[in-house]
Amino acid sequence: VESLVESGGGSVQAGGSLRLSCVADGYTSCVGWFRQSPGKEREGVAAMRTGAGDSIFYADSVKGRFTISQDKAKRMVYLQMNSLKPEDTAMYYCAARRAGCSLGHTYFETWGQGTQVNVSS
Repeated sequence: VESLVESGGGSVQAGGSLRLSCVADGYTSCVGWFRQSPGKEREGVAAMRTGAGDSIFYADSVKGRFTISQDKAKRMVYLQMNSLKPEDTAMYYCAARRAGCSLGHTYFETWGQGTQVNVSS
């Protein structure tokens, strides 16, 4: 994959929902969503196998609220975010890797430009 493009960020009130989308222009083995806010380290949010296999990974902080899914035919990966909290405010990035799958951001080779999510209390 050469590039990824995210969309779907925005501003919502706490308790609201947003759906992020990521489209890849080539093959991926795994696609993950990561987030980073000022002064904090990049955090893996969710990842899923988009090649062979069906593994899905979530950070503890989003389990039960976020759902990652894909449309293989369109090479799209989605992140449905429900029950949003102010602490979910961050720049969200889509990333892809050619082999393996996990939430470790250092293993992802291709990154999108990011989409901002703001959750107000």
